[in-house]
Amino acid sequence: MLNLSVVLEDAAREQPERDAVVFGDLRLSYAGVDAVANQVANLLASRGIGPGDKVALCCPNLPYFPMVYYGVLKAGAVVVPLNMLLQSWEITYHLDDCDARAFFCFEGTPDLPLGERGFTAFQRAVACEHFITLPAPASQDAGDQNPGGQDVGGQYGETLWTALAGLPGTFDTVATEPTETAVILYGSGTSGRLALGAELSHANMVLNALVTDSMFPRAEHDVYLAALPLFHSFGQTVCMNTGFLRRATLVLLPRFAPDTALALMERHRITFFAGVPTMYWAMLEHPDLGALDVKRMAADLSIAVSGGAALPGAVLRDFADRFGVDVLEGYGLSETSPVAAFNRVDRPAKAGSIGLPIWGVEMKLIDPNWADIEGPGPGEIAIRGHNVMKGYYNRPDETAEVLRDGWLRTGDIARRDAEGHYFIVDRSRDLIIRDGVRVYPRDVEEVLISHPEVSLAAVAGVPDDALGEEIKAYVVRSRGATITGETLLSWCAAELPDAWRPRLVEFRDRLPMTATGKILKREL
Repeated sequence: MLNLSVVLEDAAREQPERDAVVFGDLRLSYAGVDAVANQVANLLASRGIGPGDKVALCCPNLPYFPMVYYGVLKAGAVVVPLNMLLQSWEITYHLDDCDARAFFCFEGTPDLPLGERGFTAFQRAVACEHFITLPAPASQDAGDQNPGGQDVGGQYGETLWTALAGLPGTFDTVATEPTETAVILYGSGTSGRLALGAELSHANMVLNALVTDSMFPRAEHDVYLAALPLFHSFGQTVCMNTGFLRRATLVLLPRFAPDTALALMERHRITFFAGVPTMYWAMLEHPDLGALDVKRMAADLSIAVSGGAALPGAVLRDFADRFGVDVLEGYGLSETSPVAAFNRVDRPAKAGSIGLPIWGVEMKLIDPNWADIEGPGPGEIAIRGHNVMKGYYNRPDETAEVLRDGWLRTGDIARRDAEGHYFIVDRSRDLIIRDGVRVYPRDVEEVLISHPEVSLAAVAGVPDDALGEEIKAYVVRSRGATITGETLLSWCAAELPDAWRPRLVEFRDRLPMTATGKILKREL
């Protein structure tokens, strides 16, 4: 037997009174979170939902998330976390695609009417039988939320606390096999198609959390800032599952904002921060950073990790200078639970590298025909190990495209040095081919962001009748900067090979990003 809910249950047995989650002024112990998760499992069992059934969860980083997530797992069911930014028709698609029988949905806010979207989607779904609202706090002050009993709001269908009323806070967790599916994570898929659900087993998820935990030294009591969305694989494994495994306290941040994140780091003496590159960039660029006690924050912070996209070298160096800790870059994707490679604290970090494959995982470079590429590459990363998904749910053809003999092709292009460290070049779908020359956007972005008047940059190919594609830079200026496009393009001409330099530049106040903080190049 192996069930992912063990990471919560063991923590509740060993540290029942320790704070598991903190949200504003609200503090919930491990015993308290476990008790509500048991009620959720009892609720599902009373509705005839059990082993193998799919249960969708759409919720920001609120105490509800771990309560429902682990409750679903305890019942032997499969939890399907959904992106909060999905439109109603997209939610319907996901509910139908995964054959969800129940849907736990956050009520939302005036700015994000998630409850309305979710309920509309539920009514249109073919087989989903139960819609349970997770009521919103009465205000943005987390202290107004009562996770232990009384409903606040609840316009759409049944509310959580009404559904849980009278149910016991104990439950005998269903015995699941290691190979049974625990989680279905939806993303774009390595092929770039929309809405492919990666089936991850209990063994996938538990081993990934265990290996992640083994790579970083533990504090006597770790305090995590959960700024990454927990519906995403990075936040789920590296923050929640690994955090609960090491009996840490998770300070929940429902929506990332640099000022709020920095204030929480200072207030709660955060020891572990995981984020995507744009989060680090935003915190470093925040005008009030100098007013905070950065020295004390740096003394508390022992681990900082980055993933989801390549971390610009300038951002890595600036964060190390300010906070006195190297940002350790890692790599993974939903299909690998997600962690596949990481820089190690016991080895010198290599700037720009995603590190080495984690324990029990192999990586190699391949060409478009699956043939191995020897030497430094570049080539497409392929991965084999305990972290690789079972496949895309109900998608045998798409699964066959990316899985062969246990190897998963990722769609990510990388180089490899003599010591086996990997360096991401770019997504294969972001490759620019200008007049027959292959240009990787990251190579250009690293140069652009080194300019003192450039704060953030993204590079993409745009159609060109003569050349096939032309290179365009989308740039956010540094605070107070007045650099013009002509000046920046002239500077690029001196710093980059002629075939790589942008001919077009567009200045923007901000760049479009996903809910996890990745730059949306397809929108650019």
